[in-house]
Amino acid sequence: MTTSNPNDISNPFFVRFYRRNRRSALKRGESEHRRRALDGLTGRVVELGPGDGANFALYPTTVTEVIAVEPEPRFREQAEEAARGVEVPVRVVPGTAEALPLDDESVDAVLASLVLCTVPDQAAALAEAWRVIRPGGELRFYEHVHADRQPLRAVLEIADRSRIWPTIGGGCHPTRDTLAAIEAAGFTVERCERFPFSPSPIIPKIPHILGVARRP
Repeated sequence: MTTSNPNDISNPFFVRFYRRNRRSALKRGESEHRRRALDGLTGRVVELGPGDGANFALYPTTVTEVIAVEPEPRFREQAEEAARGVEVPVRVVPGTAEALPLDDESVDAVLASLVLCTVPDQAAALAEAWRVIRPGGELRFYEHVHADRQPLRAVLEIADRSRIWPTIGGGCHPTRDTLAAIEAAGFTVERCERFPFSPSPIIPKIPHILGVARRP
């Protein structure tokens, strides 16, 4: 059973919203994006903020263990249920991306899947990813990012400043330049694809990035 933790971030409204929105996203092809983000992973992997465990069944069997760090207790319960019966061993633990409960250089890869938009301190989360990845290890990312063209860029900035989007989206900020933040954290980006995707009829097609960065 999931236990409480002093670092828990409780957001029951977002949990319900996320579950409904994810059903729509799956119908629109999101699983293929998630699968490509995981393709080729090996060894021990940390997943930041797995939510309800949408990625667990998609991990390749070359992964020996997934440590899924989730701060929301309701999501942890759902992730624990999702972890049962999947081929790859998954351990769901409490914690935040900014303070991972792991030793230095102890994992082969970190997965950030639609979470770096939401963490309160993106730079701290990426610094923690760097800390726990072994030299030569990978940061896999699948994230939505700020638009580079108008009028969508202005729309996202208005939504972010007005607090509408962050309130509905559990702290999500649609104007982050996550690729630049990954590079600023010291990672070498080896591959990055940028494409538009809409997870829901009520959300416009916004830019997403999917790729691999490496800790030198």
